[in-house]
Amino acid sequence: MALNTPHAPAIAAAEAPSSATGAQIAAALREAGIAALLTLGLSIPILAFKTEQNQANALYLQPRWGVVAVACALIFALRFVLCLRAARRAAAPARLRAPASPALQKLFGIAVPLFLGVAVTFPLLATLASGGLGGARYWIDLGILILTYVMLGWGLNIVVGLAGLLDLGYVAFYAVGAYSYALLSTTFGWSFWLCLPLAGILAAFWGIILGFPVLRLRGDYLAIVTLAFGEIIRLVLINWVDLTNGGAGISSIPRVTFFGVPFDSSEDGFASLFGIPFSPMHRMIFLYYLILVLALITNLVTIRLRRLPVGRAWEALREDEIACRSLGINTRNTKLTAFAIGAMFGGFAGSFFAVRQGFVSPESFNFLESAIILSIVVLGGMGSQVGVAIAAVLMVGAPELLRNLDFLKQVFGAGFDPNEYRLLIFGLAMVAMMVWRPRGLVGHREPSIVLTERKAISGSLVKEGHG
Repeated sequence: MALNTPHAPAIAAAEAPSSATGAQIAAALREAGIAALLTLGLSIPILAFKTEQNQANALYLQPRWGVVAVACALIFALRFVLCLRAARRAAAPARLRAPASPALQKLFGIAVPLFLGVAVTFPLLATLASGGLGGARYWIDLGILILTYVMLGWGLNIVVGLAGLLDLGYVAFYAVGAYSYALLSTTFGWSFWLCLPLAGILAAFWGIILGFPVLRLRGDYLAIVTLAFGEIIRLVLINWVDLTNGGAGISSIPRVTFFGVPFDSSEDGFASLFGIPFSPMHRMIFLYYLILVLALITNLVTIRLRRLPVGRAWEALREDEIACRSLGINTRNTKLTAFAIGAMFGGFAGSFFAVRQGFVSPESFNFLESAIILSIVVLGGMGSQVGVAIAAVLMVGAPELLRNLDFLKQVFGAGFDPNEYRLLIFGLAMVAMMVWRPRGLVGHREPSIVLTERKAISGSLVKEGHG
């Protein structure tokens, strides 16, 4: 029987949202169930069994269905929430994301000096927290590793974030810088301070060599070529045995000195020069501040270049190459400068890596390194210097925290080792970032030129990484 009362339209309108919500929940449950079943299927060869060794030295499979159940439950819950969120966003009217609020800009204004202060005083903080220099060695080593990836991320940010050129072979320039210092120091006895600029120049030269063949390529084709270039460099390092010593690498690389003063216990050493007790940690602390200065120089040069005509040409190339060419900008030179400058900073970082390790081999410069550096740039926010630094801290420092998560053994059992799931957690974090923060941790951009008032540009108004 039809309702002809004046309240019938209101009743129908009130019932529509509830039925739509019920349909959305049913669809979300269905999608979540499918995702949980897929997780179960993938977990059987990965998580369900673990090889153990008994007293007779025989291997057997130990089932871990509890871990599989937890993984399936987490995937089910996450997929259910994501489906509801996607349905709600699809039903809502589309709108552009507003620029960053003044409060957020003020927060970043406070965070940058705070991070810089922590970075400068980090060796002192680590020493105080560990009760001495001996206990702080691990944390200072970790700080050096994080700053190395910060510098590499800022170097690649020029190519990917500012110029919009997808580079999957950035580790090749890292390798060129490392082997340049290793060969020059071991063959000719040159010091680190002389080899450092030469390593950057040689890496920039190889960046130009890479740039010439790929001037007409963009997008996926450019990524494939740069990936091939990185593998070519690695294979050359393996097979050119007479020069690089092949897979055995180069060892006994001279250590860094304090402008000619060695960090040893001799009368001419660093400790005797300043009248302090000798400690091997002096060299580690000096290496920390050395990479900190190199990273800050990379940041300052990048910020300065971004405000120059070449930096604005990079951003124009990133937004639209055809429009960039129609404005009279030489896209060939623009691409070559991006490749060369980004490669130069990669060469600097490679030279530091060689002097820190004292040993280099081709296995240290595989594709996984390029993937990690590119992930740092993408997750931090392409074009954002602060975001890249935060992403490097999270991606390099966070896996180390897994070593200290002993409370997880109380949840999953005494035999649970969090380090075994490091890559799995890393992959889940990547997926979560791409879903909730697709433009990175820092999505807004600072304008290159300011006429009257400086306002952050929303990430949704900027085209990135499509060049």
